[in-house]
Amino acid sequence: MDPRSVPAPRGFASDNYSGAHPEVLAALADANVGHVPAYGEDPWTADLRARFHAMLGDDVEVFPVWGGTGANVVALTSMVTRWGGVIAPAIAHANTDEGGAPEKIGGLKILPVPTADAKLSPELVRAHAVSRGVHTIQPEVVSITQSTELGTLYTSGEIRAIADTAHELGMSLHVDGARIANAAAALGQPLAAFTRDAGVDVMSFGGTKNGCIGAEAVVVLNPDAAHGVDFLRKNSAQLASKMRFVSAQLVALLENDLWLRSGAHANAMAARLRQGIQDAIDDGSVRGVSFTQPTEANGVFAVLPEGSADRLRAHVRFYDWNAATREVRWLTSWDTTPEDVDRFVGLVREHCA
Repeated sequence: MDPRSVPAPRGFASDNYSGAHPEVLAALADANVGHVPAYGEDPWTADLRARFHAMLGDDVEVFPVWGGTGANVVALTSMVTRWGGVIAPAIAHANTDEGGAPEKIGGLKILPVPTADAKLSPELVRAHAVSRGVHTIQPEVVSITQSTELGTLYTSGEIRAIADTAHELGMSLHVDGARIANAAAALGQPLAAFTRDAGVDVMSFGGTKNGCIGAEAVVVLNPDAAHGVDFLRKNSAQLASKMRFVSAQLVALLENDLWLRSGAHANAMAARLRQGIQDAIDDGSVRGVSFTQPTEANGVFAVLPEGSADRLRAHVRFYDWNAATREVRWLTSWDTTPEDVDRFVGLVREHCA
């Protein structure tokens, strides 16, 4: 039997594990007609710009790219000088999970800030926005992740406070929005409310974790905060020649609010997972399990009893978050089903009794 004909069971390792949403695949097929100009001079990229203009304003600039790391590299590099640095939570994806790409390719330095919940605050920004002249990297950008690497959320008010502080100190604000759809669905607010209206200057808008095959965008909300994005996109290997296929995926997400519906579904499945395990803790059938973070988007973080993670992984794949403390991470996706969740809760009851 061809192993490709047998779908792998859905797990909780990453929302990157999920396939492409059928509406995204249909959009790709629709875009696969005839010849159209390359490098973004196509109707789908024009449509994508128009949709972002409608959401965020006519002066917003949109640059489709095909990778999340690439989106952050292009965005951050456009915002800093060669002697500039980026204040970010120590756990930020740009600091821990991008192979040093922002620093290696962008020539910038990440200035990591330890936090308990993966979130910055105005006080933390002030404390780390220090310089000793030519002897130190100059803090020029603050970067936050929405939703964060720990599944937590910034409110629009929190983002506004950080933006005001950054701007007061002569810095710009970047948002890594790899899971921006989960945040928007959880907050129940228009995208503009917690981005442009809250003072964000540049955003990395994610699609790959939300049903796309490979589609992200650098969205410049404040043209004065980013420079040379077109050129940086090219020399960072993020300029797609057949850009219509990148843009068509993002258009499909934005059409009929698919991005929000998919994000809301993933969030609901995470809430179901947490509640199911909490019920098992409360009725005494599960022991030694505790949660380490609030479940505000599509991530559940928990500590498991000794040895139980490996027993569970014999059935469902997921990652250790901190093996030393037995902390694990479970992520839900646009295609996670209630049956997937309930099956996993049953396995937790069996192996953490």
